[in-house]
Amino acid sequence: MASLVRAACLTNFSDVARASGLDPARMLRHAGLSSNVELEPDLMIPVERVGQLLQTSVIMSGNESFGLCMAESRMLSNLGAVGMLIRDQATLRDSLDVLMRYQMLLNGSLTLMIESHADVVFVREAIKAGKPLQPTRQRIELALGVMLRLMRQFLGPSWQPRRVCFEHPAPRDLRVHHRLFGYGIEFDAEFNGIVCSKTDFDARNPAADPAMARYAQQLLDASARLQKPTMLEDVRRTTLLLLPSGRCSIEQVAEHLGVASRTVQRGLAEQGESFSSMVHQIRMELATRHVIESDRPLTEVAMLLGFSAPSAFSRWYHTQFGCSAKESRAARTTGK
Repeated sequence: MASLVRAACLTNFSDVARASGLDPARMLRHAGLSSNVELEPDLMIPVERVGQLLQTSVIMSGNESFGLCMAESRMLSNLGAVGMLIRDQATLRDSLDVLMRYQMLLNGSLTLMIESHADVVFVREAIKAGKPLQPTRQRIELALGVMLRLMRQFLGPSWQPRRVCFEHPAPRDLRVHHRLFGYGIEFDAEFNGIVCSKTDFDARNPAADPAMARYAQQLLDASARLQKPTMLEDVRRTTLLLLPSGRCSIEQVAEHLGVASRTVQRGLAEQGESFSSMVHQIRMELATRHVIESDRPLTEVAMLLGFSAPSAFSRWYHTQFGCSAKESRAARTTGK
């Protein structure tokens, strides 16, 4: 089943498209979307079509920061009822816990994880490429731009994170990135995410309204019962985040989900999957992304795919693709 995302993810698309010299209605129709889709924010649309729309828009406009431009003026209201609940939480940490809980109602291809280490908090995001495999750069920049806007709703418009990390290389023009994120940006990083101080994360929200939060909670609980994620979706999202750390056994995934390993095995088997086959599918997707779409050193690619040594990655890649990773990159360069 295709992953779905709220049409609200396209908020500001038409404005950015026109500013980039494009006809937004034509671009939407070309991607198989209604030209009025921005008027129906709660409509669930295929992630693949959104990815196609953003990638084609970049190619036709030459604007490498297209997705980021869409994020620049996002508000919590663009998240619908989830945004209402987020707005009235006691702390930013509580708000992001809510976002993780209801992520499937917003975007079935996006995974969010929060990790704390001493006085630092890592807000990590990962995105499925979709089928056919599509470049994810625009979608991840849009997602992180929206995340930063959300955090500034709590911490103030001038707040700056310690660092913003992107797995992909830097664009030629960094003006939009600096305008939104500041100068603490790291490209070719090990993960996509935002790094901030624990004190920022736990600061109290003086505008929290518990009564409104309860009302929004009731709306969301009714909706969530209709869209409960499957075990396969839960395990896949968790694996996508844990794989680069080398901590991605079925036991570790089960621990992260708060269930027993046997529960994970049984849930996957009921859907005709196994943990090993699912990890293999994710590695195929990530290999295409990091080998073909980037110039990241192959030793790093091996680590991001969860291989303990570059030689193991090399053997796996040749078996799957019939050539070496270096040969794949050479073919990309020559256009063969």
